[in-house]
Amino acid sequence: MSKPILVIKFGTASITLPSGEPDSRVISEIARQVSGLHLHYRIILVSSGAVGAGKSQIRRYKGTMIQRKAAASVGNPLLVGLYATFFAPFKIHIAQSLCERQHFAHRNKFLQLKQTFEELWRSNIIPIVNENDVISDRELKFSDNDELATLLAVGFGAETLMYCTSVGGLLDADGSIVPQVTDVNEVFKLVRTEKSFLGLGGMASKLTFAKLATRMGIRVVIFGMNQPDELLRALKGEVGTVFIPGKSTLSARNRWLGSGGLVSGYLKVDDGAGKALLKRKSLLAVGVLEVMGSFEAGELIEIYSSQQEMIAVARARATSQAIQENIKANNFEVAHANDIVLL
Repeated sequence: MSKPILVIKFGTASITLPSGEPDSRVISEIARQVSGLHLHYRIILVSSGAVGAGKSQIRRYKGTMIQRKAAASVGNPLLVGLYATFFAPFKIHIAQSLCERQHFAHRNKFLQLKQTFEELWRSNIIPIVNENDVISDRELKFSDNDELATLLAVGFGAETLMYCTSVGGLLDADGSIVPQVTDVNEVFKLVRTEKSFLGLGGMASKLTFAKLATRMGIRVVIFGMNQPDELLRALKGEVGTVFIPGKSTLSARNRWLGSGGLVSGYLKVDDGAGKALLKRKSLLAVGVLEVMGSFEAGELIEIYSSQQEMIAVARARATSQAIQENIKANNFEVAHANDIVLL
């Protein structure tokens, strides 16, 4: 179990045909190239595409939320079956793992998930992961496998996290791929989005999670599947966009905490509170500017600066209502220093 962990996420657009059905050519290439990495890495594949794979089986399909859930329930085994078919010639077995956000919310549940994957790896089996769309209480259109892949990479301590896209990397203003990024904040301006900082999608979503992963010491690569051996070449840094990781000395528990597992709410704090957090101080209500979301004591929250930059993840010591009622109170502790992970 000494091999490094590699997490590779494939988005819907990168593995499906214009009709939405899985592209067998791409999936066969994924199997071929991943098989070459199998001896050197413990691999997790995170794959979208279940709805597209199953929607043709749903009568009078019009894309309603319930129909999409039904399509996902049909499409998941079909999609995994395709992966199994194309991995078979390389004598590699695969396993399906449908994850829910609660699997990352509680430390014990997360450790059980990790132990299951480790058992699969001991048997040389590659887990293929997707969100459990069938019973998810979030709308599928907001379901983000970029986030799921990042939670797995951060929580498991992956060496590299790869996002596959249809464009093959982060594009600059001229439409050329940016080969290397050392500061994610510097490239956000390349992405156009009209969504709020709490609801980013597409490339902005990837940059948001790449920022988290690199701060946790994980190398991130954005690549495509349009060129020969592009996955293998991207891992070597020859194509795509490579995000250089920072140094991280966080414990396994704090990596899990810092991943945001299941974030229930958000706080915006003033500059004074932001500076105090950087000095490893606890967060007091006096520094809170705004409370967003509804959460209970003990649940995970994200902390943002007044400039809307995420600066930390913490375990709340009070409910959102209690914090709201005590904003500006000097002696009201919102989160203890030991339960705050700076990002």
